[in-house]
Amino acid sequence: MLTITYDRFGDPADVLRTAEADAPVPAAGEALLRMTLAPIHHHDLWTIRGSYGVRPALPSGAGSEAVAVVEALGEGVEGYAVGDRVAATGITGAWAELFTAPASSLVPVPAELPDESAAQLLAMPFSAVSLLEHLDLAPGEVLVQNAATGAVGRLVAQFARLRGIRVISLVRRGSGVEELAAQGIGDVVATDREDWQEQARALIGEARVAAGLDSVGGEAAGQVLSLLGDGGRLVVFGAMGDSTMALPSGPIIFRDLKVEGFWGSRVSAEMAPEVRRRLIGEIFSGLLSGEVTLPVAATFPLEEVAAAVAATLTDGRQGKVLLRP
Repeated sequence: MLTITYDRFGDPADVLRTAEADAPVPAAGEALLRMTLAPIHHHDLWTIRGSYGVRPALPSGAGSEAVAVVEALGEGVEGYAVGDRVAATGITGAWAELFTAPASSLVPVPAELPDESAAQLLAMPFSAVSLLEHLDLAPGEVLVQNAATGAVGRLVAQFARLRGIRVISLVRRGSGVEELAAQGIGDVVATDREDWQEQARALIGEARVAAGLDSVGGEAAGQVLSLLGDGGRLVVFGAMGDSTMALPSGPIIFRDLKVEGFWGSRVSAEMAPEVRRRLIGEIFSGLLSGEVTLPVAATFPLEEVAAAVAATLTDGRQGKVLLRP
């Protein structure tokens, strides 16, 4: 089989390589899966660089999510059969023709859900609904976020709408406003305009901004903080722009603002099973109704992983880049 692997941490363009390997054998509690489509997430690239919260032992396979078909089952696996279509996430080595995954990580995929959506079913949508669950905002409350054209940002806006939560989204450039409008997402402000704060405050009106989401860092974190109401919370879950946040101490002290971190992997591992099932049901409901969409920017074969990574890092990309066998 063909697989994507790396034996040192570094720039994915430099360290990733395609290789022929023997098909893995599923251990007890695992399934052998034949990959159909697998997305390239930013956390996949951070892992390959060695800068994510978890560093795999090297050499390592790459990729953490896929939609796949069950090829074989290890000892003790129940509830699945050969030929079942499933989504898998939180794994290592999904960028391969065949890979193994714990049966506990699998989610059956309804026949009516296209492969392009099923490939992205869990990691980003689950991060979005987990963030909203963590914030525990009531219908009518207001949330501000940056990186709104990213996968999680788009999904937060869509799932929040279904929960009755208002979202003010910040983007770096004016074209981002149009990109989100094309996906039915409104209340977007481009921070490259001098009057962006006035625009944002006009959208907020008399409402209090209860929470903000930052996944950029640097000055962008301070932009979100500046819009919070007294007692508001800034939740940090990424650092796509700068690993250091530029936050003024005055508002944090005098307006009782809170700054906290959110790591989806840890939250998911500690989540009660009944909550997890409810949130996955929320994801299925949004996707199947068409109220939540998961666009695809491009699809590449495994052999062209370098081009796929380059496409993932392209500014203005709309939708995920996927790999196929």
